[in-house]
Amino acid sequence: MASVSYWPMDPSLDTVPESDPAVEPDGFVVTVDAGDRIHFLDWGGPAERTGSYHGILLIHGLSQTARSWAPVARRLCRLTQTVAMDLRGHGLSDAPTGDDDYDTSVLGRDVVAVAEGSGLCDPAGTGGVVLAGHGFGAIVAAVGAVGLGDRCAGLVLVDGGWESMEAATGVDVDEFMRSLDEPPEVMRSMASFLADRRGFDPATWDADQQRAAEATVVETHAGHVVPATRPHALEASVRTMFGYEPVATLARVSAPVVALMAGEDDDGGRRAAVRDVSAAREREGRDAVLLTSFGRDGHNLMRYRPREVTAAILSLAAVRG
Repeated sequence: MASVSYWPMDPSLDTVPESDPAVEPDGFVVTVDAGDRIHFLDWGGPAERTGSYHGILLIHGLSQTARSWAPVARRLCRLTQTVAMDLRGHGLSDAPTGDDDYDTSVLGRDVVAVAEGSGLCDPAGTGGVVLAGHGFGAIVAAVGAVGLGDRCAGLVLVDGGWESMEAATGVDVDEFMRSLDEPPEVMRSMASFLADRRGFDPATWDADQQRAAEATVVETHAGHVVPATRPHALEASVRTMFGYEPVATLARVSAPVVALMAGEDDDGGRRAAVRDVSAAREREGRDAVLLTSFGRDGHNLMRYRPREVTAAILSLAAVRG
């Protein structure tokens, strides 16, 4: 079994630019083969491309939207083109209702379509892109990395994507779905909802966090809020999460992989999952996964550790040779 290799974070922090509060992304839509429209935000990049960094595609987590990546995207776009997509069923992307519309293979094709449609890479097989996914988005990013093949220059898994959901959570799909229900007092008004989200960490609450939170709910005529993610899309996405096979998928990713782990790992199960993935990758002649742990921080590392997440992405985005 492979040992856990740790990514040397501190030196890479020196490469992280300050956040640019003035930049605003443009919204675009790419239409995939089935006619479904996938929305993405293009945060742009430097006026003159130097070729020093690959382009970057960011993929949000369950029940979130592309806006959740703003603290990181505002930094990355100062160095290279940065795009954040809305997964199908989330944000401004379509929410098809077919039985197979949220399978990993379909989600992976969405990633490839956005990478090509945004200009991050082209269908001819040239141009590299770094994928970074958060939670459920890390699963989608891993599948997208397989689909991109050699056009994927790197993969960053932000607190997800390297472990079995059932093993990690200790619950089945139905119990996990029930755990997603919000207390009625949180959803009674937009003000209550935003106060709850602000309370996770008041020090990191700002206009970007408020906008990201607002994008996840819809205000009703009665003044209540309801989740913006369509119920059928949420359930289908969760079932896809629980059906994901991390070892088999990540062994097929040819690009280097960095994993960023939030929260405590008291029983060592999450690190053991990294070891299992690394061992499978090494059997295929690929590099082991590099891991960094943030034991005291919550799941949303883009909010709590934007500089460190940015540094991890840039460490893979830098063009070498």
